[in-house]
Amino acid sequence: MNPLNARERMLGRLRAAAPAATSDASMLDARIDAHYQARREAASAMPATPIELAQAMQAALGASHAQAWCASADAWPAQLADKLAAAGVRRLLLDPAGAEGAALVHALHAPVTAIAYDRPIEAWKSELFDTVDAGFTVARSGIAGTGTLILAPDAQTPRTVSLVPPLHIALVYADTLHPDLHAAARAERWSAGMPTNLVLVSGPSKTSDIQQTLAYGAHGPRELWVIIVTRSDATGAAQ
Repeated sequence: MNPLNARERMLGRLRAAAPAATSDASMLDARIDAHYQARREAASAMPATPIELAQAMQAALGASHAQAWCASADAWPAQLADKLAAAGVRRLLLDPAGAEGAALVHALHAPVTAIAYDRPIEAWKSELFDTVDAGFTVARSGIAGTGTLILAPDAQTPRTVSLVPPLHIALVYADTLHPDLHAAARAERWSAGMPTNLVLVSGPSKTSDIQQTLAYGAHGPRELWVIIVTRSDATGAAQ
């Protein structure tokens, strides 16, 4: 048997089946969409507005051992700067070129130093692991029902920023929140081009591998702070 001919025959069969497969996938998508839509309609208390989603997100994060609070776009940098100083944070890893990072750098108190991730990890691994107290990231979006942050790491804010420091601080905008994972995937069109490194974070790092005792910080940050920016004056109290 000629291998090339066998390959061509196999590819031909796959191409011939493609229309049916596409049709089946579309039908499956429609069934999934209908299932979740029915669930949302049945849940009369399902949050819908950005403020309602922010409140649900805050409650879910609190249940996951994270600190979360709502703040206006004008107020959050000063609020976070005060909390960082009070917590004894001295070295904060962030992207100073981003709008949120620049706003935070401007608000920081003197004891806190902002550090950019501008070197290969091999050049400063010891410094990163031993001296950086916290990392600040801006979430792409969030899932209110489970208190989950959706992060899309890039060169300026790689996964290391949210993984290595003992305190991870994330900012998420209320108008980017989704009620559930299905809504997030549909609204952001993940099927059309999901980022290669999309990270879902629900609370600080935790494990119960050892004697089934829950411990925090074994594989990542011990603490997670989340600022939910409402882009309005309606804010919740810090917790």
